[in-house]
Amino acid sequence: MKVSLTFFFILYFLSKLQLTGSDSLLKVIGMADVVFSDADFERFRNLIYKESGINFTSTNRSILESRLKEQLRETGLATIQAYYDVITKDKEAFKKFLDSITTNLTRFFRNQAHFDALEHYVIPEVLKNKKASGNTLVKIWSAGCSTGEEPYTIAMLLSEILPPPYKYEITASDISLKSLMVGKEGFYADARIVGVPDNYLKKYFDKVEGGYKIHDDIKSRIKFDYHNLQNDSGLRGLDIVFCRNVLIYFDDVSMTAAVNRFYDSMASKSYFFIGHSESLFGMDTKFEFLKTQWATLYRKYI
Repeated sequence: MKVSLTFFFILYFLSKLQLTGSDSLLKVIGMADVVFSDADFERFRNLIYKESGINFTSTNRSILESRLKEQLRETGLATIQAYYDVITKDKEAFKKFLDSITTNLTRFFRNQAHFDALEHYVIPEVLKNKKASGNTLVKIWSAGCSTGEEPYTIAMLLSEILPPPYKYEITASDISLKSLMVGKEGFYADARIVGVPDNYLKKYFDKVEGGYKIHDDIKSRIKFDYHNLQNDSGLRGLDIVFCRNVLIYFDDVSMTAAVNRFYDSMASKSYFFIGHSESLFGMDTKFEFLKTQWATLYRKYI
């Protein structure tokens, strides 16, 4: 019987490393032999959809598969089924799994037109309403805030334009615990602060080794918190909500439910920003479409 040299090499290599068991073998030869079947895909996509509303389809199946194999490498588990058993029994493990499959692409002042509309239209309108009611607190939610660039951009802008006695508070939420920790820390490498105007950089950041750190007075205005958009946030009376480039991961049913929860959390005459490639067109919601000189957005009028 012929035995390949490759087989002998693997046995020799394992003996030298004193590795035993299937988990160790996986670490040596990689994850190529781990099978991600159609049944596995359906089981995981259904779990993800049920718990988060994120909808994986056949077009992005490869992303899910690669992230799962990364988690097997990290945890040392040998099979897809073993990992599924872990995340369905351990809530923290499941949160880490959701963290691994979400894409956290963001930057300061992303889609400048939205911030122009915020400055020149939304804030003046909100303040008119506040003046009539005697309320001086502007409440904002940055949903799907990723690593914090969006809420910090909003905070810096409002610090510049809000006249006394008006103040603001921002809730920044995400399903990624790793991203939230970056946001709470408020440190960004040099390459990450591209797009921040020089006057903002000097006024609201400290230069530190390797990058920049947000001033504590700006950080104190923002509460970073874990939140799954499948659930009610408990927030109420919000004047402005940003949820940009998040709803694209939802199907129509989950998106409608999430948007209606946003509506319930907002005050009368409040404003809702979504991503420039997203739309509420054809959805059963109570939001009004609003086109300004700078950007399009949505409004809760009643």
